Amino acid sequence: MDSNTEAFRNALIADGYADVELRTMPAGTFNDRHAHDFDVRALMLEGELLLSWEGREHCFRPGEVFTMEAGCMHVERFGPAGARYMVGRRHAAV
Repeated sequence: MDSNTEAFRNALIADGYADVELRTMPAGTFNDRHAHDFDVRALMLEGELLLSWEGREHCFRPGEVFTMEAGCMHVERFGPAGARYMVGRRHAAV
């Protein structure tokens, strides 16, 4: 893990994103409209991710960060090379 990735991981934990992992998605993976019951913040490391929500599509590439609040309906489509990213999940306090 390089220093930028480690710094991002530390920032996630400091901001309450206690569930942190590196994920790899195969080329062309498509996840139809859904929502998560947790907040997400992720740093793209390789490849690209097209996220669609509120009628708009956003493309995230290496070095870019995206954040999504719990309950946000969205569609995920990973690029032709797949993707690798670090993601943190923040669950609501009970």
